[in-house]
Amino acid sequence: MTLPLADQHALNHSRLVQSRIRDVIDTAGGWISFEQFMHLALYAPGLGYYSSGATKLGSAGDFVTAPEISPLFGRSLAQQILQIMRCMNTPDLLEFGAGSGKLALDVLLELERWDALPNKYYILDVSAELRLRQQKLLAEHAPHLCGIIEWLEQLPTEFNGVILANEVLDAMPVHCVTWREHEISERGVIWENEQFTWQEHPVQNAELVALANKLSLQIHSSDEPTQPYQSEINLNAHYFMRRLAEILCKGAILLIDYGFGSTEYYHPQRNQGTLMCHYRHHAHDDPFYLPGLQDITSHVNFSAINQAVESSTLQLSGFTTQAHFLINCGITNILAQTSAENTHHYLPQANQLHRLISPAEMGELFKVIAFVKDIPEPLIGFQRGDMSRML
Repeated sequence: MTLPLADQHALNHSRLVQSRIRDVIDTAGGWISFEQFMHLALYAPGLGYYSSGATKLGSAGDFVTAPEISPLFGRSLAQQILQIMRCMNTPDLLEFGAGSGKLALDVLLELERWDALPNKYYILDVSAELRLRQQKLLAEHAPHLCGIIEWLEQLPTEFNGVILANEVLDAMPVHCVTWREHEISERGVIWENEQFTWQEHPVQNAELVALANKLSLQIHSSDEPTQPYQSEINLNAHYFMRRLAEILCKGAILLIDYGFGSTEYYHPQRNQGTLMCHYRHHAHDDPFYLPGLQDITSHVNFSAINQAVESSTLQLSGFTTQAHFLINCGITNILAQTSAENTHHYLPQANQLHRLISPAEMGELFKVIAFVKDIPEPLIGFQRGDMSRML
């Protein structure tokens, strides 16, 4: 694949990121885990992809998320939030990785239509550049709501309400592992011949060893047990979910991302893993290309997300495709509020809906999973098409 060329300013920035990672590799003795490489490439202060000022979302960036495609997404999600809020007394909302702020804007405006605004809408985002974009967008389009919006630097010690994370889990740094018939290795990164390259080491992290061993039987159930198998394990997502389980006193957690249940995630034919990079709206699989200028992601193992909180007080409320979730939440009814005779407004929204729910677009690859605590009602987003049995 021929990827777009970067300008000189961007190349200079990437070289600074590259130099920073090389220094860490040298200090570590010549090898670091891919998890550490991914963390530096995405989150190194002032340098990483999400920590620098480069545009990430929209036509001028590298990828587009569902809230950027259409306000129908946020308005539909708000119907699910509204149901949860009605089971609670003055709940708050907390959104992780709020992107441009578009989801927050659409959700708040829809809740305002129902006279159901939260006490507070908290946003926790590691990107200073995106935080400024969020503040600007919300100030321009909903200045009367800015009083209830608050940006956090860290997680609260306890929380009552709804926690949202749209395309957050996929950007958490992952460990890369290789399984062979009698050996499990961790894939890491070295600097060799003036470039980053892969090198395998014995797995050192005890929790990673335990999870990798647990997966071995599933991975080597294929007809070619000696074939090396490469994939990812997201320990950071485990820690994240355990922390959310600790702080949520009452309410719900809604997670939206692309991924699979464990059986499909570690399918024998998916033997090269799920790493995916996004650069100028081109998707490719080279995480070493222009570090600091591209997004690096891994599909989400939703079975692991569920297992991370099985010993907590959270209850799995549902797991389904984005298409089923949005339809259950009434996205087609929301579209119907615009007259089909008004083609100037209706047709663009109809096209946006297609992108959100079509199996060929985001409808099936993207999933929604929800956990609740002390919410007595079944959530409307999972009333049809629930796939919890696949976790």
